[in-house]
Amino acid sequence: MDPLFRAIEETAFSVWLRDSPSLLALPFVLILHTVGLAFLVGTSVALASRTLGVAAAIPLGSLARYRQVLWAGFWLNAASGVALLVAYPTKALTNPLFFWKLALIVAALAALAPVLRSLARGNERDGRHDGDRGCPGCCGLRLYGLAGRHLVRLLPRMERSTGRPSRRHEW
Repeated sequence: MDPLFRAIEETAFSVWLRDSPSLLALPFVLILHTVGLAFLVGTSVALASRTLGVAAAIPLGSLARYRQVLWAGFWLNAASGVALLVAYPTKALTNPLFFWKLALIVAALAALAPVLRSLARGNERDGRHDGDRGCPGCCGLRLYGLAGRHLVRLLPRMERSTGRPSRRHEW
């Protein structure tokens, strides 16, 4: 194990987060991460779907206020993700799928960037599907789907990487 990973895993916060029976430790961080994911991906899927022509009767400009929900979900995920990374640095940072998943999430947000910029400027033509905005929506949806599928493959490998059994919380 890398000395840096070991040092992070031995910090008081990491040990508490990983080994505490408290519901305010790992279960709470996982709940925050899930809620942030729901806000981020849910809002992104709604915006991307709208750019693809779903619910065409709703003006795209009326969805601009949901950008705040998207970014709140992003920052909640970033903060809780760092906490999860501190709890299990060796498991995550030695797994190439972890980096692949992060790259897909960044690419999905980058694909939606033109839509978000258009909403920020209030620059909506007629609210109908067009090719310029449809492509980022389609790319964003596909990239989020790929990132989600890799999560299923990531978790079992993360548990095996340290050689010690993962602590299961009984609810």
